[in-house]
Amino acid sequence: MDAVLSLSAASALDTGDTAWLLAASGLVLLMAPGLALFYGGMVRSKSVLNMMMMTFGALAVITVVWVVVGYSLAFGDDLGAGLLGDPRQYAGLGQLLSEASNGASQVPLVLFAVFQGLFCVVTGALVSGAIADRARFGAWIVFVAVWTVLVYAPVAHWVFDFDRPGHAGGWLVNHVGLVDYAGGTAVEICSGASGLALALVLGRRIGFGKDPMRPHNLTLVMLGAGLLWFGWFGFNAGSALGAGQAAAVVFTTTLVAGAAGSLGWLALERVRDGHATSLGAASGLVAGLVAITPSCGSLSPLGALAMGAVAGVVCAWAIGLKYRLGYDDSLDVVGVHLVGGLVGTLGIGLIATAAAPTGVDGLLYGGGVGQLGRQLLGAAAVLAYAFVVSGIIGIVVDKTMGFRIHEEHEVTGIDLVVHAETAYDLHATAGARSGGHGTLGASTRQHDDQREGEPR
Repeated sequence: MDAVLSLSAASALDTGDTAWLLAASGLVLLMAPGLALFYGGMVRSKSVLNMMMMTFGALAVITVVWVVVGYSLAFGDDLGAGLLGDPRQYAGLGQLLSEASNGASQVPLVLFAVFQGLFCVVTGALVSGAIADRARFGAWIVFVAVWTVLVYAPVAHWVFDFDRPGHAGGWLVNHVGLVDYAGGTAVEICSGASGLALALVLGRRIGFGKDPMRPHNLTLVMLGAGLLWFGWFGFNAGSALGAGQAAAVVFTTTLVAGAAGSLGWLALERVRDGHATSLGAASGLVAGLVAITPSCGSLSPLGALAMGAVAGVVCAWAIGLKYRLGYDDSLDVVGVHLVGGLVGTLGIGLIATAAAPTGVDGLLYGGGVGQLGRQLLGAAAVLAYAFVVSGIIGIVVDKTMGFRIHEEHEVTGIDLVVHAETAYDLHATAGARSGGHGTLGASTRQHDDQREGEPR
């Protein structure tokens, strides 16, 4: 009898949709090492390994927490008012071995759980960029584990858990009517608000606003941005949960918005600074992708072009806020992900078209102000919740085990102190060529000091 039921469940699955979601999940996983390269190139050479370790650490710990309880909190049966799923229902994911689908798609439910868990991985890893150069690795691991349970999982329930037969879902998507195709609120606004809270808890880096803190390796930044763009097609188009028209439209809007975001950022740089930079091209690309994440299923290709271009310009302007307001968001998580997520989420209320897969008209397409109001409420709720709860978690971790590394260690270099490693063995190479005491070795040391902005 069990074999007959399993055969019946398997026949309800669509192999094409399943194959696409398997591939999309792999693409989203690729975003983690892509982000490690992107962030790793943006920090100073003395902390590149720590930055990459924070991303890979988030990948490891979030995966474990998601399997144990995170998925159940996000997608279990609602416990009331659309705020949280039942933590016991899918704890350990063992129940998903026999459940073929969730009734809303024709893909294995265990695959859906993995796909959604990788969304959580990317979101958590993004937060680390706000506190680069100054966080204890062990404290970060503890923070991101608790954050997954108390911040991301509830927000994912609000935004991604749709009503279906016998299952009541999250309040924002089902009761408010928020449109968020792939995570403008749950991923982008959530990571940006969480990053801002942590940046305030940890305080500014030593020398912030005085010493040069330029990216040490723009080649890594460009490579990381390219991998992120590649992975983003799985992130957005995979959210269609099928290989059909919706996925094709979303794939197209994702491509267009990324390109337009890069051009928008470069145009602002050219007008404002007199030159267009490789860092600007990579950052603008990410800004466009951030903005299209919630809106990829709601816009026409021309709408995606406008969305990406606006995001590129607005985010390029927004990253300067940290200097005017005095908070140290190391790698511009707030300026790109929080601001870009707001642009994309609110933009749905303005330029969405019902011809797109989500079937919603924005204000400029005759839909009135109702959808704009729903988008504003959803964005505000996620922003406020993620900021407050992340701040509380950060304060508790800081008070109990210490979140920030010692001042002397921060100046010396977090890679060597925390991990007993360095990313580049430049001095040894130079010493071998110059006898260890020649001009080349001294020149290399001087170049490193100037590049890292260390006191000499």
